[in-house]
Amino acid sequence: MLTLKVSGMTCGGCINAVTRAIQAQDPQAKVQADLATQTVSLETSLSAAKASELITDAGFPVAS
Repeated sequence: MLTLKVSGMTCGGCINAVTRAIQAQDPQAKVQADLATQTVSLETSLSAAKASELITDAGFPVAS
């Protein structure tokens, strides 16, 4: 399980955008986002760097 600190998520639409960004590259990925803590937990075959890049490209910066 990979957990990333993601800023800018404010609603379900944001969670959907993050989920679509990850699942476009790994359709089997499981994505859980928590708006209160601004974290995204992933079960994915993607590397942490690639997952971070995809989420950032979707408009949600990932804290290092």
